[in-house]
Amino acid sequence: MLQDSYGGTLLLIITCGLFFLLALLALLLLPLRLKFGLKIITGLIINGLLVCIGMALTWQQDIRHHQQWYGNSYQQNDGLLICVTEPLITKPKTYKIAGRVQALLRNDSVIPCKGHLLVYLSRDTTSDNPPLKYGDRFITRQKIQLIRNSGNPGAFNYQRYTALQQIFHQVFIKEGGYTKLPGHQRQPFRQFIFSTREYVLNVLRKNIGHNKEALGVAEALLIGYTNDLDKDLLQAYSNTGVVHIIAISGMHLALIYFLLSGLLKKIPFLYQYARPRALLVLAGLWMFALLTGAAASVLRAAVMFTFITIGDTVKKKSCIYNSLAAAAFLMLVYNPGYLWEVGFQLSYLAVISIVVFQKPVYQWFAISNSLLDKTWKLAAISLAAQVLTFPVCIYYFHQFPNLFLVTNMVAVPLSGLVLYIEIALVCFSWFTPVAAFAGKLVGWLVSGMNAFISRVNQLPFAVWDQLPATIATTLLLYALVILLATWLLNKYMLALKWALFCGLGFTVIHACHAWQWSRQQKMIVYQVPKHRAIDFIAGRRYFFVGDSAVREAGVLQHFHLKPARIHYQVRPVPLPARLQQFGMAYQFNDKRIVLVDDHFRFNIPEKKLEVHIIVLSNNPNITITQLAAIFNSGCYVFDASNSLWKIDKWKKECEELLLRSYSVPEQGAFVWDITQ
Repeated sequence: MLQDSYGGTLLLIITCGLFFLLALLALLLLPLRLKFGLKIITGLIINGLLVCIGMALTWQQDIRHHQQWYGNSYQQNDGLLICVTEPLITKPKTYKIAGRVQALLRNDSVIPCKGHLLVYLSRDTTSDNPPLKYGDRFITRQKIQLIRNSGNPGAFNYQRYTALQQIFHQVFIKEGGYTKLPGHQRQPFRQFIFSTREYVLNVLRKNIGHNKEALGVAEALLIGYTNDLDKDLLQAYSNTGVVHIIAISGMHLALIYFLLSGLLKKIPFLYQYARPRALLVLAGLWMFALLTGAAASVLRAAVMFTFITIGDTVKKKSCIYNSLAAAAFLMLVYNPGYLWEVGFQLSYLAVISIVVFQKPVYQWFAISNSLLDKTWKLAAISLAAQVLTFPVCIYYFHQFPNLFLVTNMVAVPLSGLVLYIEIALVCFSWFTPVAAFAGKLVGWLVSGMNAFISRVNQLPFAVWDQLPATIATTLLLYALVILLATWLLNKYMLALKWALFCGLGFTVIHACHAWQWSRQQKMIVYQVPKHRAIDFIAGRRYFFVGDSAVREAGVLQHFHLKPARIHYQVRPVPLPARLQQFGMAYQFNDKRIVLVDDHFRFNIPEKKLEVHIIVLSNNPNITITQLAAIFNSGCYVFDASNSLWKIDKWKKECEELLLRSYSVPEQGAFVWDITQ
C-alpha cells in the first residue's frame, strides 16, 4: 500500500517537473518565432497540464489513498459492519451482494471506515426470497480475501475491472455466518430507482410470457438487466456484431431523446416553451440512464445529449466534436477510471467514426428510390461505425463479425421498434388488454430477432475468430486506418506512404509472433473451479486432457480455456507427435508428466520413477509421502478440482519433505514452458 502511494506520488512529481521544463523551453524559444516549434511546444504544455490534472484526480479518487479506507486498518480477527448498497443478484448457489463497509469491529471497539467490497452469501436453493435487501445492515466475522484473477493466460482481468470500481476485496459467507441488524439505511432516490427497475421487470415478466430467451433480451434491451440473458444467445449476438442493441448504449439514448422531443412538441401548452420542454427531455434521459445502471457508454450519451439540448434551447448551434470532448472531460473528472472501460472507449470511437465517415460512405452511391436510400443510409452508419471500432474490438474480443452489416440492417430497426413497444407496455401496464397485447407482440418480435441472429451465427463464415492482437499491433492498425482514410478523403500522398510503412510494421510484428508460436511447447493446468483442465501445446496445436464438462464447447470452455488458446494461437489436434501417452502418464519430448486422480492405483517399485511434474486432481485419497515413495518429482501441482483443505494438507507435506508444490486455486493457472 505504501509502495503504491509512493509510486503514484513520484510519478506525479516527475510529470509536473516535465511540465515546467516544457514551459521553460517554450519561453526560451518564444523570441525565435519558430514556425511550428511554438505550436508544438504549446500543445505539449497543454497536454502535460491535462496529464497532471488527470493523474492528480486519479490519485485522489483512489480510495486506497484515503486514511479511512477499511483496507488500511483491517486485521485478521476483525468483524465487518456492512450495508447492502444494491439489490441482491441471484447466482446458482450464492447471492452476490454489493456492500459498503461502515465500520470494523475489534474487540469491544467500533472503528468507523469506508470502502466497498463484494459479498457472496450461501443461497438456500429451496427459497427464492433473498435474505437481505437494499439498505439492510449486517455483521460478519468471515475473513475478507483479495480479489484475484484466475491466472489463465489471456483471461479477462477481473481484478483490474473491480479495482476501477474501487473494489479490492471479497468475502464468502456461509449460512449462519452473519447477523442482520434491525432497521435499514436507504437513500430515497436510490430506493425509487431500484423499485422502478423491479416494477419494470415484473411488468415484462408478467406480460411477455414463459419464453426465457425472449424475456432475457427484452429486459436487457429496455433497462440493461442481463441476469436472465442466456449466455449462448449473448455469444451469438456478439459473434454477429449486434451485441450493442442489448448492451444499453448511445443508440438507446438517441431513441429515447427523439421520442421525448417528438412527443413533447405535440403537446399544445409546451410547444411554445422551449426551456420547460428541454427540462422534461433531460429529466427523461437521465432517469432512463439511471434506470439502466448508468454505464459509461450511457453516461456519455446522456451528457452529450444534455449539451445538445441546452444548445438548442439557447439557440446556439452545437458542434458535435465539442459536445463529445466536453462529455468526455466531465466524465473523466468525475471518474478517471472510465477511460479504461471498454464501453466508454467503444462508445466514443463509434460516435466519432460515424460523424467522420458516415457522409463519405453514404456518398458512394446516389439512390433515387426513397426506401432504398434510407436503407443505404442505415448501412452507411453501420459501415462508418466499424472504421474506428474494429481495431479495439479485435484487441479485446479477438474476433470480427463478418456479417455485421446484414444483422445490423435487421436487428437495429427491429430493436428500436421493440424498445418503443416496451415503453408503451410499461406506460399502459395498468390497462390489462393493452399490456397483454404489447407483451405478446414484444415476445413475438424478440423471438423472431433471436431466431434470425442464431441462424446467422450458425453460418460457418459468420465470424472471423481467434484473431491475435497486442497493444503494438492495435496502435499500428489504428495508424494504418487513419492514414488510409486521410489519403482517401484528402488525396494526401504522404499519408499513403506512412500507411504503407505502418502496414509493413504490422506485418513484421505479426510474423515475429507467428515464428514464436510455431516453436512454443507448453503445458497449462487451467484454473477451472471444480474441474480438471490441461492443455499440452506443441507449436500451433494443442491436446486437451480434462473433464467432459470442460471438453464440450460452452461457458466453461469459452470463459476459461478459449482466451489462452487465442493468446497462444493454437488449434486442436488428436495427439501431437511430440506427446506420447501411457495411461495417465505423458511424455512431452524428454519431459515426463503423471496425472493422479481418484482412480490412481499404485505399487511401490524397487526403484523410484523419475518424473518432472505430478498433477493431482479430483481429491485422490493419497498422501504426498506415498507418492514420494514411488516418484522422484520436480514439482507437485494441485489443480482446481481439489478441495482447498486437502490442498493445504498436501502443501504442508511438501514443505516437510522439502518438495516444490504449486496450488492452482491460490496461485492461478500453472504454465510450464517445456523448452526451458
